[in-house]
Amino acid sequence: MEKEFELTDEQLKTLMNACKPVPYMVFGGREPRSPQENANDAWRELGRELGFAYMSVRPIHGKNNKFFRAKIVDKNE
Repeated sequence: MEKEFELTDEQLKTLMNACKPVPYMVFGGREPRSPQENANDAWRELGRELGFAYMSVRPIHGKNNKFFRAKIVDKNE
């Protein structure tokens, strides 16, 4: 089952910040995490907080970027 969600301003800010590229210099051959990895983690955490499957998120066309639909996670599974 899917549900419509609305992000708070703080949640949206956290997601947007997670998507920003990270400037870096490589020392010892280790690169930082990519913006995609950071964004996935931010969505995963938000999914845990609000009870949705983070990989099922999709935008709602015609509404601003604070609204989305996602599958509800059954807490009993």
